[in-house]
Amino acid sequence: MPKKNKSFSPYFTESDADQVRAAVQEAGHLEGYASITDLIEAATLREVKRLQRKYNGGRKWPGVPAGELRPGQRTREEIRHRNEGK
Repeated sequence: MPKKNKSFSPYFTESDADQVRAAVQEAGHLEGYASITDLIEAATLREVKRLQRKYNGGRKWPGVPAGELRPGQRTREEIRHRNEGK
């Protein structure tokens, strides 16, 4: 198993965070998730693999070092655009 040495924290609305905790409490043990981190990591990596298949021929992208992405909250325009996709 690869060493986990880099981390970052996702942010959720209070309502979404409540649902994440509820999912882990009620069904996590049935699905093999011992913690919120287990669930979020598995879901995130599934989505990364989907994006790799869709946009990169199924191949891994070169890694991006910590600090390379823009930090901070999204703009209203970014949030509006993201929400339009739901």
